[in-house]
Amino acid sequence: MRKLILSLVAAAAFSMNAAAADEIVIAGAGPYTGDLAEFGAQLKSGAQKAVDDINAAGGVLGSQLRIEYGDDQCDPKQAVAVANDLVAKGVVFVAGHFCSGSSIPASAIYHEEGILQITPASTNPKFTEDPAAEGWGTVFRTCGRDDQQGDFAGQWLNDHMKDKKLAVVHDKSAYGQGLADLTKAKMNSLGITEVLYEGITAGEQDYTALVTKLKDAGVEVIYFGGYHPEAALIIRQAHEQGYTPTLLSGDSLNTLEFATLAGDAANGVMFTNAAESRNLPSAQDVVKAFRDGGFEPEGYTLSTYAAIQIWAAAANKAGTTEAAAVAAALRSQSWPSVIGELAFDDKGDLTSSTYVWYVFENGNYMEAPAM
Repeated sequence: MRKLILSLVAAAAFSMNAAAADEIVIAGAGPYTGDLAEFGAQLKSGAQKAVDDINAAGGVLGSQLRIEYGDDQCDPKQAVAVANDLVAKGVVFVAGHFCSGSSIPASAIYHEEGILQITPASTNPKFTEDPAAEGWGTVFRTCGRDDQQGDFAGQWLNDHMKDKKLAVVHDKSAYGQGLADLTKAKMNSLGITEVLYEGITAGEQDYTALVTKLKDAGVEVIYFGGYHPEAALIIRQAHEQGYTPTLLSGDSLNTLEFATLAGDAANGVMFTNAAESRNLPSAQDVVKAFRDGGFEPEGYTLSTYAAIQIWAAAANKAGTTEAAAVAAALRSQSWPSVIGELAFDDKGDLTSSTYVWYVFENGNYMEAPAM
């Protein structure tokens, strides 16, 4: 009997190991908890749906995908810990991170361990510029860059707001200050000089001193580089003082949670982002599936889905999950995806990216009408 039990245990262990060997482990990383958890929910929903759909279609290289998740809370130190943990779990690919301040330090670990990384959301140019200078070749993004976004916003400010008193405010983060500085550089090059340039500390709950300073300076337009919780507090606290400047920002405001936090003060707030992908023909089946399941795929949901979708297609083409081979495949052609046809340059950036303005009204946001 003892021999039979041992035999059964050994057989079970062999079966489990065989099953594990048939899996390909990938990862998603982002702020699944904390102040930016709303974006983490977008990333996780997009990643899980992509994995489920790929597995239902036969997987990658004949194997099923298993996804691990790493919660970095958009903290650079925690992102490094997450990256090391994902390495220990044997992942071959990471869809993430969200914040540029997390993606950049984590990328060094992934490169060292031969893991390909595609961020659906990190827009700081350094994310791809620095690795390209080092010859890495295994970092990509399915979103645009802040120099593109900053040029677009700065030109628009020159075209529509050059006669207004304008302030530039940022949250000192890699993303927020990076975007603010690039927008500022563009508008300065066109002859617009801001009346104030201010940095805030993210995570605070009281920005009334900043609001008072802006109000006393007669600021009519605030360009804010940072995330939606702080933007919501600033504009709400401004309205509470009877001060109603125009607030403009970047792609990190593309969540309905901004309107929830800002209340009526959200009305008229505008932000730049890529053209709406939920309306694309390529997205309709996936969008319908999300909505049927009670989830609205806003923000970075579909760009995360696309990151895993194109990685899987490239791995199948390459015949391996080895990072350099998949990277070469990604650069070798354009790839159909849920967010449209995607192609990458030598740095891992998209070869084309279109920015538009969105405006909040009555708790929702929509593409702003042409001005």
